[in-house]
Amino acid sequence: MSATLDHTMMRVEELEASLDWYTDHLGYEEVSRWEADTFTNVFLQAPGAHEEAAALELTYNHDGRSYTMGDAWGHIAVRVEDVYDAYEELMAQGVEDYRDPDSCGGSYAFVKDPDGHEVEIVERDYGTRYSLDHTMVRVEDAEAAIGWYARTLGYDLVARSELDTFALYFMQPGDTAPEAMTVELTYNYDGRSYEVGDAWGHLAVRADDLQAFWGQLMDRHAEDYRDPESCGNRYAFTKDTEGREIEIVTR
Repeated sequence: MSATLDHTMMRVEELEASLDWYTDHLGYEEVSRWEADTFTNVFLQAPGAHEEAAALELTYNHDGRSYTMGDAWGHIAVRVEDVYDAYEELMAQGVEDYRDPDSCGGSYAFVKDPDGHEVEIVERDYGTRYSLDHTMVRVEDAEAAIGWYARTLGYDLVARSELDTFALYFMQPGDTAPEAMTVELTYNYDGRSYEVGDAWGHLAVRADDLQAFWGQLMDRHAEDYRDPESCGNRYAFTKDTEGREIEIVTR
């Protein structure tokens, strides 16, 4: 059971504006596209990304709907060698000034894409520039969330940071390359609850064999949300402890 993170899906209201933003400012390349009658899925990735690196999926629904951001999903994070250089470069390109490095202790920064999705810029000494480092989600029960990713997907807790008011837990399969994406679970100690919204869609994990992987999930009492048969035996969906969708895909 590999379960390497394959992609993060977010919904966008204007596809061309979003594509321009990610290609012009982050240098992303379109690696695949699916055109359906009612929606379009476009997959983007940093050029030269590692084979285990994750992609970003932009989903555009043709009916012109709008979305609510919610606060259960936090952000995607991209890698750079120097956060100050990267931030100054993005500011010179006219990207929205959301949280500069100085306001974040000098080790990271935040910008926003055209739809308001937060994009963190983090310093890493591995991975290609602007490749996806992690996706952050907020959880109401840290112990339950950590347990779900460990028991259901076989993830390891690879890093943690426990601060005065919140804690961060980073998880991924133990046998993945450093260039693979992690999921960051953020737990605020004040007991707040969150709204999922619909501007973010899902996390996706890779499986060598969809049916075998699905069988393992069912044996581990994962939620039977959309089984392979209901998805044309091309993919499937379960949900984590807090209702976020987790897609299973084969690569």
